[in-house]
Amino acid sequence: MSPGLSVSLQPPPRVEAALAAAWQRLASLLAAQGSLLVAFSGGVDSSLLVAAARAALGDQVKAALCLGPFTPDWEVEAARGLAHALGVELLEIDAAELSDPRIAENGPQRCYWCKRRRLMLLIHLAQELGLTAVAEGSQLDDAKEDRPGAKAVAELGVLSPLAQAGLDKTMVRELSRAWNLPTADSPAAACLASRVPWGAPLSSATLTRVGQAEALLREILPKSPLRVRDHFPLARIELLPGLLARAAAEPLRGRIVEAVKAAGYEQVCLDLAGYRSGGANS
Repeated sequence: MSPGLSVSLQPPPRVEAALAAAWQRLASLLAAQGSLLVAFSGGVDSSLLVAAARAALGDQVKAALCLGPFTPDWEVEAARGLAHALGVELLEIDAAELSDPRIAENGPQRCYWCKRRRLMLLIHLAQELGLTAVAEGSQLDDAKEDRPGAKAVAELGVLSPLAQAGLDKTMVRELSRAWNLPTADSPAAACLASRVPWGAPLSSATLTRVGQAEALLREILPKSPLRVRDHFPLARIELLPGLLARAAAEPLRGRIVEAVKAAGYEQVCLDLAGYRSGGANS
C-alpha cells in the first residue's frame, strides 16, 4: 500500500447529517488531546481511529502495534501497510503475553490480563515519548458484549474516542468507506488465543499452529470470515454457513484438509453451526 490516504477534519462528503456530526465530535475529542498514542491492530475500528487522529493531530499522533504469538502475521502486514499509507509512525512492541501465567493458563479472565498488560506497555511508552494520552478503538457496540478487557481500559484511564463520539460498528464502517480506508469491509478480527478453549494452556507452538492453518485457509477462501478452533490433534473449522456445503464437497474439501494438516493437525472437521464470535467456548 502506497502513501496517500487522505482524511480531513471536515466530515467526508455525501454522508448523512448524523454521521457528519459524529465525525466532528470525534475530531474535536482527538484535537483536544494535543498528542496521542493509539493502540493499533490494523482492524476496522483502530484504523479509523488512527486516521482520524492523524487528521486532528498530525505528527503528534503515533500508532503502537503489539507483536508476538497472539497477533497473526497477516494483521501485522496489514497494519504496517495502512500506517504507512496514512503517514503515521508505527511503533512495534513485543507484549510477551505468554510470560504472564495469568494469561498463559487461559482462564476466563485472560482477556482482562492481556489487555491490561498491553495497555500498561503503551502507557509507559507514551510517557517516554512525551505523548499526552493513550487511546484504543472500542466503539458503542462493544459494550453490548462480554469483554473483560473493557475493565482494564476503564481502570487505566485509557481513552475510547470512537465510543465517546457516539460511533457504533455500522457508523465506523460507513465512515471508513467514505474515507476509502481498505478496512471498511474487513471481517471482525480477534487474537489467536481466542481460538483455544478456556482452560487449555496457551503456548507459542499452539498459537503458531493455529496461525499457520488460518493463513493457509485464507489463501483458499480470501476475504471470508473463518476460524480454526484448536482441539489438538483435531482442528474444528468455522466458516460462514453459506460456504459449508461447498467446503464439504470436492475440490474445496480436499484443499481444506490438506492445508490444515500441513499446519500440524491430524484431524479436520467442519462445524455445522458456522462462523461465530466466541466459538472456541460454544
